[in-house]
Amino acid sequence: MEHDAKVCDKAAVIGLGSWGTAVSGLVARHAEQVVGWVYEREVAEGVNANHRNPLYLTGYSLPENVVATNSLTDAVTGARAIVVVVPSAFLRATVRQMAPSVAADTPVLVLTKGIEPGTGLLMTDIVAEELGNPARVACLSGPNHAEEICQGKPAAAVIASADQTVAETFRALFIDQHFRAYVSSDVTGVEVCAAVKNVIAIACGIARGLELGDNALSVLMTRGLAEVARIACAMGGDPMTCMGLAGMGDLVTTCMSPHSRNGSFGAALVAGETLDEYQARTHMVVEGAVAALSAHEICERLGVEAPVVDAVWSVLYNGSSVRDEMRRMLDRLPYEEFYGLAGAFRG
Repeated sequence: MEHDAKVCDKAAVIGLGSWGTAVSGLVARHAEQVVGWVYEREVAEGVNANHRNPLYLTGYSLPENVVATNSLTDAVTGARAIVVVVPSAFLRATVRQMAPSVAADTPVLVLTKGIEPGTGLLMTDIVAEELGNPARVACLSGPNHAEEICQGKPAAAVIASADQTVAETFRALFIDQHFRAYVSSDVTGVEVCAAVKNVIAIACGIARGLELGDNALSVLMTRGLAEVARIACAMGGDPMTCMGLAGMGDLVTTCMSPHSRNGSFGAALVAGETLDEYQARTHMVVEGAVAALSAHEICERLGVEAPVVDAVWSVLYNGSSVRDEMRRMLDRLPYEEFYGLAGAFRG
C-alpha cells in the first residue's frame, strides 16, 4: 500500500490536545478529510483559520485537509473511522454525547489511556458500553510523544482489537514511512500497560527530583514493568504484551523523556507543586494521577502486590511524604525477581 493511499473519505478525531493534534496530522495522510472535535472555541478557530492549534503544539502546521469543530455531531456524522483522544475523566460523557450520531458499525480507536476509578473499566470498555458493538472498538499505545510525531521523527505503536479487521483498518489509517503500526488481539494487556506506566513515570519523576541517580531510575522502571505485568495478568491480559511497544517501549519513553507530563509532574511534586497547580500551569492532564487511584483499587481487589503504584497512590491520596515513600519503596526486602508471574511467560 502506498503511504498516502486513502483509507476513508472522512475520519473524526475527538479531542485536539497535543496527541490529538499530532494524530490528526498522521491520519490526514490516509483520509480525504479529518474533522477534529475540540471543546475550546479558540482552538477550532485557530485550526480553521491558520492550520495551527493555538494551545497545543503551537509550532506545528496541520495539513490543509484537517478542519476543526466544536460540534460533536458534526465531527462524527458520516465519519468512516473515529479516533478518541479526550482525557480519561471526560471519556464517558463525551462518547455518550456523540453516540446518537455514530453509525452502528463505525470502527472506533481509543487513544485515551487510563482505568476508570470505582468501576475498574478500561477505556475500550467504556466506549463499548456507551456505543455498543464492542467488536468495532480498538486501542493504540506505544512510545509516541506528540512533540516528536508532528516533526516526522520515527515512532511505532501497537493497535489492539478483538477483531483483526478493525485493527488492520486503523493500522492502514496510521502507518507511514515514519510511523510503524503493529497489531495485537490483547486489548486488556495493551490498555493496562498504557494506563499503569504513567504511574511508574510519576515515581521516576519523583526519583529524578530527589536526585537519586540513574541506577534508582532503572530500578523503578524495571520493577515497575513487573508490576504492570502482574496487574495485566490478574486482569486477564497477556504478560508478554508488557515486553512490547505498549509496555516496555512506552514505559521507557514516558519515564525518561523531558516531554513526559507524568515524569515532570513527579519532579514538580518534590519541588512542592500540587497536582492542581501543575495542571493549571501546563494546561495538561496528568493521567498517571487518575491511574494511580484506579490501579490501587484494582490491586486491592485482586490481591496484586504493586509497591510502586502503592507509593504513588499514598503520596497523592494519603498525604504521605514523597521522600518517605521513595525510601520505603527502595528499602523493601527483595523477593524472587519474577514473583507473581510464575509460568506466565510459558506456553
